[in-house]
Amino acid sequence: MDYISNTDQERKEMLAAIGVEAVEELFSMIPEEVSFNRPLNIPEGISELELIRNAQKKAAKNKSMTELCSFMGAGAYEHYVPSIIDHLISRSEFYTAYTPYQAELSQGTLEAIYEYQSMICEITGMGIANASMLDGGSAAAEAVLMAARISRKKKILLPDSIHPAYREVIKTYGVNQELDFKEISLTGSKLDLDELAENLDNQTAAVVVQYPNFYGSIEEMEKIQELMKKSKKALLIVIANPISLGLLKPPAEFGADIVVGEGQSLGNGLNYGGPYLGFMAIKDDRRHLRQLPGRIVGGTSDVDGKKGFVLTLQTREQHIRREKATSNICSNEALNALMATIYLATMGREGLKEVAAQSYHKAHYLADKLEKLDGIEIVNDDFFHEFWLKTEKPITEISDKLLEKGYLAGVDLAQFGEEEGLLLAVTEMRHKDEIDNFVKELEVAING
Repeated sequence: MDYISNTDQERKEMLAAIGVEAVEELFSMIPEEVSFNRPLNIPEGISELELIRNAQKKAAKNKSMTELCSFMGAGAYEHYVPSIIDHLISRSEFYTAYTPYQAELSQGTLEAIYEYQSMICEITGMGIANASMLDGGSAAAEAVLMAARISRKKKILLPDSIHPAYREVIKTYGVNQELDFKEISLTGSKLDLDELAENLDNQTAAVVVQYPNFYGSIEEMEKIQELMKKSKKALLIVIANPISLGLLKPPAEFGADIVVGEGQSLGNGLNYGGPYLGFMAIKDDRRHLRQLPGRIVGGTSDVDGKKGFVLTLQTREQHIRREKATSNICSNEALNALMATIYLATMGREGLKEVAAQSYHKAHYLADKLEKLDGIEIVNDDFFHEFWLKTEKPITEISDKLLEKGYLAGVDLAQFGEEEGLLLAVTEMRHKDEIDNFVKELEVAING
C-alpha cells in the first residue's frame, strides 16, 4: 500500500479548499525549461515483505566483527561494549529525548550530561567540558576556530602526524575564516620538532597535536610544551584518544588549552562509521569559556535548596544573536555521550586503565613478533596501541589475502595519498592465539 494515506477524494477536497484544481498548479511558477516533465526513473512500489527481503539481502553483503578478526583502527576501534549500555539507553526517556530545553522536564537527561562532562574533565585533567560534539574531526575544527578567536591570530600549525581526515575537516572549517595553515612534516612517525620550533612565533594562534598521533606514536609532549613558551598567545590543542588516557599522562599536564577527540571507543560500537561523538574540554578560564562552542549543563539548586541541573551555557545561534554564536553546527550527541558515560561509570578508573594496558601490551606483543619476520619494517619507536608497518609487497595484495583468511589486516595508508604502509591497531578484544595466527598468515601473505 502507499505510505501516503490520503485518498483521491481527500486530495480533491484539499485542492478545492486552497482554490486550485491540480497539484501541478502549485508549481506553475517554475519555468518550463527547467521543469522535470517525465516520470521518475524509479521502480514500482513493493510490499513490506519484499522490502524486508531486499534489505536483508543487501545487509548480508556486510561482514561484522563477529565474523572477522580486526586489526583496523585509524580513529575507529573495536573495544568491548558492556551489555548494560544497550539496556540503559533503550529506556524511552533516554532513547527519545530531545534537547533538554525545559529543565523541569529533563532532569534525568541533564544529570547524565552533567556526569559525562565531569568524567571527560577527569580523564583529560581539564577544568571544563561541554556536552559533546558531532565527532572527533569537527571537534578538532571547532577547537581551531575557538583558538583563533581567543588569540586573535590566524596562523595554525597543523602537523602531518594528525589524522588526514581531521586535517581536511579543520581546513574546511577554517577556509572562510581566512586562517593560515602551516603544515609540519614528519620525522619518522612523529612531528618534526625542529620544524615546529622554526614556525612557532607570536603570530601563531594554535598548535594542534594528536596524542597518540595518527600513526600510533606518542609525541614528545614535554618538548612541545617547552616550545610553546616561545609564543605568548598561541594555544595548544590536543586531539586525544580517550582510552589511552587510562595509561598515559592527561593532556592537562602538558599545558593543553583545549583537548578534543573522538569518543567512539567509550562504549560506542563501530556502527559502520557512525554515529559517533566528539568530546571537548578546556582549561578553567572564563575567557576560554565564553568562546566554547555548544552547550554546558551546570548544577544548581531551586528555591527549596534541592539540587538540580540546567543548561548553563548555550552559544549556538538558536539561543543567542547569530553574530554572537560561536558555532551553528555543533549539536551535542546526547545518546552517544550517554553511552560513553555509562561505559566510564561501568569500567571505573581501574577498568579504563586495564583496557588501555591490555591494548598497549598486545599491540607491542604483535609488533615484537612482526619485527622478527623478513620483509617487514616497523616505523614507530614509541607507540600506544597502533603502529605503522612497511613492506615491499603491495598492501592491497596482502590485505586481500588476509581477508580471505578472515582477518581485517589494518588500514592501507596509501588511500590517504600521503604515506605508504599498513596501520595496525590492537585492542583488548584480541586474544593471544588470534595475534599469533595473524602473524603466521601475514608472513605467508608477504613472503609466500
